[in-house]
Amino acid sequence: MTINVQAVNFDAKPGLEEYLEKKLSKLETLSDKIISAQVFFKIENTSEKNNKCIDIKLEVPGDDILVKKCGQSFEECIDLSVDTLKKLIIRKKEKVSER
Repeated sequence: MTINVQAVNFDAKPGLEEYLEKKLSKLETLSDKIISAQVFFKIENTSEKNNKCIDIKLEVPGDDILVKKCGQSFEECIDLSVDTLKKLIIRKKEKVSER
């Protein structure tokens, strides 16, 4: 799986991409059909503490899986996104096996 990372309007701190790659690599154990991941880190211009957002688009044959999460830190957003992606991948596999 290739991972493309873009930080929108800021520089990502060192170690953030390694953390992301470690978490996303766990998804490959669930499905070997994941082609690539497009990841966008954004900081929203709000006064709220939950102003850090992440968009992850997994390219999978058939349907792409898109998840957007916001939180207080990018690590928290990555964890929330990966948990949601795991559930969506499992649900998609169950739908395919029912057919």
